[in-house]
Amino acid sequence: MEIVTLDDLDRALLHALHVDGRAPYRRIAEVLGVSDQTVARRYHRLRADGVLRVVGRTRARMLGEVDWLTRVRCVPDAAAAIAEALARRPETSWVSLLSGGGEIVCNTRSPARPDREELLLGKLPRTPRVLSVSAHYLLRTFVGGTAAWSGRTSALTSAQVARLRCASRAADGEGAEASEVPGAPVVPDELDRGLLAALAEDGRTPLAELAARTGGSEATVRRRLAALTRSGLLYFDVDVEPRRLGFEIEAFCWLTVAPGRLTAVAQAVADHPEVGFAAATTGPTNLVAGLVCRDIEAFYGYLTDRLGGLDGVGALETAPVIRSVKRAGLLIR
Repeated sequence: MEIVTLDDLDRALLHALHVDGRAPYRRIAEVLGVSDQTVARRYHRLRADGVLRVVGRTRARMLGEVDWLTRVRCVPDAAAAIAEALARRPETSWVSLLSGGGEIVCNTRSPARPDREELLLGKLPRTPRVLSVSAHYLLRTFVGGTAAWSGRTSALTSAQVARLRCASRAADGEGAEASEVPGAPVVPDELDRGLLAALAEDGRTPLAELAARTGGSEATVRRRLAALTRSGLLYFDVDVEPRRLGFEIEAFCWLTVAPGRLTAVAQAVADHPEVGFAAATTGPTNLVAGLVCRDIEAFYGYLTDRLGGLDGVGALETAPVIRSVKRAGLLIR
């Protein structure tokens, strides 16, 4: 796998896309002080190289759903096939194979009040060669989704971020930012579902193409996108492949934290540049983190110095990722 080295402009572009994943190249260029052709060329190169992509994502609770963190232990020689099968299911947004040869961790969604047997509670435990399944609610996400990994959001100044956000709101003709607090569950109509499906594949799909795919006019599509974003249901994320950027180690870490210290520890962990994902969960451990480190020594140093020094952490379990099978809704080939 070729390692891609990002320069200052690449990192600024990455940060800008997290602020507004659908910002036109011209708007980003004005903030970065370069030409729009330069921004477009950089984006298409990084996209083609598999370094990043913008994806439209939805908040589970606003769809009357819940996110689960699921761990599947299976016979080692069946792990790859089961992970591939999980990755093909629409309920999963990411699937990873862990070290040890027989464990899979994935994110799945299901209705908050299922009225029938669902994947987690029914089909998966009965899958041949699956030894055990544990599934726990993601109660609150501290890094991930709208709360970005700090490794990709440290290139722009606060003034540049504010300028980009202001320009995006003005261009939308609206005075309010997207809601950060999930509202009441909503039921998307047919046009909304078409938009959300298209944006889940490519968050920067042009309006004309979205209109053609959904059967709506460009004006209607523009209005619906603005409404879905302002409601908080739809947001845009930037999926980044850490190993393409020279980070050799990806790992999951499950922490047992004193309940009274959970929020404080989670917030401290969220500020660590080695943490690409962090969430409070139900279950025997109550905080999970996805780690991104340069190498084994950096991984060891983070576990012993940074995590080990946090007050309230009683125990932790780690497992390196040996293969990502699905990321941000996309199967990895």
